[in-house]
Amino acid sequence: MTRPLLLLDVDGPLNPFRSRLAGLRGYTSHRMRPSIWLSYRDAPESRRSRRGLRVRLHPAHGARLLALPYELAWATAWTHEANTLISPHIGLPADLPVIEWPEPFTRDPDGLFWKTRPLLEWAAGRPFAWVDDMITPRDRAWVTAHHPAPALLLRIQPRHGLRPQDFATLERWAATLPTD
Repeated sequence: MTRPLLLLDVDGPLNPFRSRLAGLRGYTSHRMRPSIWLSYRDAPESRRSRRGLRVRLHPAHGARLLALPYELAWATAWTHEANTLISPHIGLPADLPVIEWPEPFTRDPDGLFWKTRPLLEWAAGRPFAWVDDMITPRDRAWVTAHHPAPALLLRIQPRHGLRPQDFATLERWAATLPTD
């Protein structure tokens, strides 16, 4: 049987960027310079671009994600840099598949999150769980109407990141899928 896909975003689920580090047990803070964020968010001369983006990661998340019954893939604007910048800090392999976005951050004509359509195309009819902080009810409805296989869209609060109940939800949902 082919395992379902687990499509992972970085900012929000793995990097709870809206929280204070003091409130996050087990997380460590890192300074990173992902090219997508520097090009879209900062002028080259800005202080943030010189210092790098503060990224908070939990080193145990990689092992917890690998223990789930999924095939992991990156669904993040970090694209391949998630493998080189994020994976080493949380214990994920440095060669996870990556969704290549046709044009990140573009407005969808139907009001969907910019990742939704390319993500469904990439999943190619396979069951998947998508973990992101920007999923909306409109995205859920569109996926339900346009994806032939089961899909779990798990919205993560960017103040908290992935929590134990989110890992439990992913485990339970995967257990509901038919086995061949």
